[in-house]
Amino acid sequence: MISQESPSLLGRIVIDPEVCHGKPVVRGLRYPVESLLEYLAGGDSMEEVLDEFPDLEREDLLACLQFATESLKLRTRHLAVA
Repeated sequence: MISQESPSLLGRIVIDPEVCHGKPVVRGLRYPVESLLEYLAGGDSMEEVLDEFPDLEREDLLACLQFATESLKLRTRHLAVA
């Protein structure tokens, strides 16, 4: 579950055309949200991902999850209108 401070988590996700071809990344660190979600979906725990990438923080991974959730909400709303 995402905490009450969840809106601030999205501030950790950056979209910059000069970084990773404009894909959403964590704090401009060149870690694409998509890649981090693939690690988690593949069965890696948050702790394992954080051990693999020591410059990431737990809140970065939570931000990736929130970003994916919000993206799906937008797509679902769009599809419901069609």
